[in-house]
Amino acid sequence: MATTSARLLTLLGLLQSRPDWSGAELAERLDVTDRTVRNDVARLRDLGYPVDAVRGPGGRYRLGAGARVPPLLLDDAEAVAVAVGLRRTTATAGFEDPARSALAKLEQVMPDRLRRRLASIRDASASGPENTDSNVEDPAVDTVVLAALADAVRDHQGLRAYYRDEPVEIEPYRLVAWQRRWFLVARSPSAGTWAPYRVDWLRLRTPGGRRFTPTPFPGDMTEFTVREVARTGWAVHACVTVDAPPEEVLARINPTVGTVEATDDGRSVLVTGGDSVEVVAVWIGMLGLDFHVEEPPALVAHVRVLAERYARAVPGT
Repeated sequence: MATTSARLLTLLGLLQSRPDWSGAELAERLDVTDRTVRNDVARLRDLGYPVDAVRGPGGRYRLGAGARVPPLLLDDAEAVAVAVGLRRTTATAGFEDPARSALAKLEQVMPDRLRRRLASIRDASASGPENTDSNVEDPAVDTVVLAALADAVRDHQGLRAYYRDEPVEIEPYRLVAWQRRWFLVARSPSAGTWAPYRVDWLRLRTPGGRRFTPTPFPGDMTEFTVREVARTGWAVHACVTVDAPPEEVLARINPTVGTVEATDDGRSVLVTGGDSVEVVAVWIGMLGLDFHVEEPPALVAHVRVLAERYARAVPGT
């Protein structure tokens, strides 16, 4: 039998891992009697950890909400997954410092074997730039504003804000992260229209708007955001005709690049966008399929330049 302190930590880890446990299940996992489980639960409560009793056959337990945060117990795979995720977050504008601070705290308490594993993953892997346009800086997002928007979505609280210096009153429904940017899907109560709003372009006003009763959204909010941003939310947006059916195009693209619509003749229209014509040209060039660009004119001109450049790169042409 494990020592009492070690057993209590194991019990905390089990209670964190799923919503509730029966007393018999905990006794089996800890290799103790039901009476020992009851005594250990009482010890956790004495230490300030809220363990609630749940009605049910055999007695059930769950970790409740309380003033004291219990130690977060992660297994090896979970700890490495959190650390890798935090490392990626340090490259996201607006979250660099909090992510670095959280990562430093996590690595400090990691056992040596996990720190070595994380270092080996870091040294053996690489990531391509998420913003391929070196002339465009990633927008910094105020974490306080992001948290306020999330609260407004949760509480169905209307917002008064300036959007690109224009006053707006909107009903917030969903936050969507796409291409290292955050968007707020919201509804205009006066016009009854929906739109995605770039969070880094929003300045909240005080006091806010009125509470509202949610209106059913006609479709998938994430798909709506991607489609609308691809059409209007970038410096460059384009519709590219692809000589392939939608299912073949969808199999070749990252879903965050844009949306695909079928045409009557069995081809597809890729709706996409980016911060520059160079970025859009890279995306469509990676399709590996024949395509036709008719607009915008700047993209047409850039693709023509690329075609001539690639032709010169092949000897004898």
